[in-house]
Amino acid sequence: MIILKTSEEISVMAEGGRRLAIVFQGLEKAVGPGVKTVFLEELSRKLIREQNAVPAFLGYRAPGSREAYPYGICVSIDDVVVHGRPSDYLIKDGDLVKLDLGLIYGGFYLDSAVTVPVGDVGGEARKLIAVTKEVLRKGIEQARPGKTVGDIGHAIQKHVEKKGFSIIRSLTGHGIGRNLHEEPQVLNFGESGVGEELRAGMVLAIEPMVAAGGGATRELKDGSFVTADGSLAAHFEHTVAITEHGPKVLTVL
Repeated sequence: MIILKTSEEISVMAEGGRRLAIVFQGLEKAVGPGVKTVFLEELSRKLIREQNAVPAFLGYRAPGSREAYPYGICVSIDDVVVHGRPSDYLIKDGDLVKLDLGLIYGGFYLDSAVTVPVGDVGGEARKLIAVTKEVLRKGIEQARPGKTVGDIGHAIQKHVEKKGFSIIRSLTGHGIGRNLHEEPQVLNFGESGVGEELRAGMVLAIEPMVAAGGGATRELKDGSFVTADGSLAAHFEHTVAITEHGPKVLTVL
């Protein structure tokens, strides 16, 4: 069942999203060579506390998962697409660092993700990041009343494939609100006009995940997902409210 949010609830989510954007500012500045990814975990909790919010991922148990997630952030490097766990790994020059993070504010979840290039990552990696960021914008543009989830997926897929990259199809966006994952599922591929019709009051986590090689993935024992061919992956995400006046991105300053 899709849960529509009132304008008042969307206002609360917008404030939570603003606070999450502040957290991301601090995290992105901290990413660099020689930084342990577990430090980003510690920093994320500190920054979220400073925003009078609660880490959304900490203790979260996804449907079908073996255990509750023990961290507040996902840090995924290079071919790891999502759900990478913080560790003693030292970030190095040339890494693609994906930060995926959520918080709870006022009883509502907000979710966002960025890909941060570290030093000299090379031309293909920079193009991959630019295309993934661009298709997030293209997907958001489709988040309007009367459009469909298929319109979002089609806009993302068309541009990614035009640029010679692949959509990671096994991982998707989702509705979000008083729960981290709500209906509808938001695929990053599809056909225009197909799927759930979008209505004012829906709030979606739109999150294209793009691979430089093939789009197939495999899940590791720790619950993280990597590209099956070892190719680089990029990931960007915003929480977006659908309003009568069009899409409203919540996870920005």
